[in-house]
Amino acid sequence: MSAARPALFLDRDGVINVDRNYIYRVEDFEWVEGARDVIRRFNDMGWWIFVVTNQSGIARGYYTEEQMQTLHDWMTSELASSGARIDRVYHCPFHEDGTIPRYTKDSYDRKPKPGMLIRAMTDFPVIKERSFLIGDKQADLDAAKAAGVRGFLFTGGNLSQFADWVLADMGER
Repeated sequence: MSAARPALFLDRDGVINVDRNYIYRVEDFEWVEGARDVIRRFNDMGWWIFVVTNQSGIARGYYTEEQMQTLHDWMTSELASSGARIDRVYHCPFHEDGTIPRYTKDSYDRKPKPGMLIRAMTDFPVIKERSFLIGDKQADLDAAKAAGVRGFLFTGGNLSQFADWVLADMGER
């Protein structure tokens, strides 16, 4: 196993890609400015990169887990072509208001609960004290806090510049 290192946790919709409600098709995906750059830079710094994303559209019957996985595979391929990688994508397909019975339930993985972050820190040797999450909703920040990592609210603009600000705020730069 690799040596312990800090992790960058990223929400997907609204942080990595422009949030257009229930994105699951490649043709609807638009990168947030600076997203690929920040992932590559944190790779170069030796950090783990994890995506932690609620995907209630699966529970609601808007798309399937397979369709979501196809999008994530494409996203990973696009990143690889620019020398960047995500170490793992964690997703929560569950929602209490779903219409697909097997996904219609509460889940410890659904943000604001910390399940996806805790799973990542169990699956990989993470230095929790230096790790942080960037999300675009209060639920993201609540999940980070519950998992014991700092959370930062991204409200738009260039994600790479925002990550620079976070690193400076945390004393990492």
